[in-house]
Amino acid sequence: MFEFRLYIGIIVFLFGITVGSFLNVLIYRIPKKEEFVKTRSHCMSCGYQLEWYDLIPIFSWLSLGGKCRKCKSKISAQYPLIELLNGILWLLSFLFYDLTITTLLFCGLFSSLIALSVIDFRTYEIPVGFNIFILVLGTIRVVCEFINDHNSWPEYIIGLVSVSVPLLLIFYATKGRGIGGGDIKLMGAAGLLLGWKLIVLAFFLGCLLGSVIHLTRMKVSGESHVLAMGPYLSAGIVIAVLIGERIISGYFGYLDRLLAGFILF
Repeated sequence: MFEFRLYIGIIVFLFGITVGSFLNVLIYRIPKKEEFVKTRSHCMSCGYQLEWYDLIPIFSWLSLGGKCRKCKSKISAQYPLIELLNGILWLLSFLFYDLTITTLLFCGLFSSLIALSVIDFRTYEIPVGFNIFILVLGTIRVVCEFINDHNSWPEYIIGLVSVSVPLLLIFYATKGRGIGGGDIKLMGAAGLLLGWKLIVLAFFLGCLLGSVIHLTRMKVSGESHVLAMGPYLSAGIVIAVLIGERIISGYFGYLDRLLAGFILF
């Protein structure tokens, strides 16, 4: 059994880093509104069209020493890091949820979050295509829950609006200065996939991470007060997916013990 899980885990990781290579293409080309399906990958310095052996995730970058094969210009470490991160998150999804449709859905979610986070960090804009894709993943999960006659499917419908609607009200109240439209769509789409409990937790974690990290960046590097929330919300979503249920059960368990102690007192 262990050998089988190890074998499947390796395959999942390899697929993950391969998809991670495609994420790098999306990250670079979508903000530039470039075609990303038919156009071959190339060096951004000299235009050299990469061969198949230049496109092996992680290993090609390492073998070339992080430089273009032809012009020797440096290739950003972003490429292997994104590939590695996607592979790790895919592997974690498998380890936490086994070989299920949920694993497949969360793998798609993680890949989308990686790409939109990098783009949002650089441009302060979340491409709508990623949110639509996550919304499709959420719809698939709701349909699967309904078909399997699980009574929990309404919690995913509630998740669609539990965070996004309050954020929408903030958006209109502040005339768009309090929150971005892409962030609202992200939390709505992800809420449909995660359900209301996990998306509320994800939002709380994202705000906490955003506050701590961005305030630190403002103090250390003089970063402006304007921040891209996408990366922090995405981090909160990833944490909620992987250990959110444990956090929630631990929190309510603590409250129960605290209440019991208060009653005894």
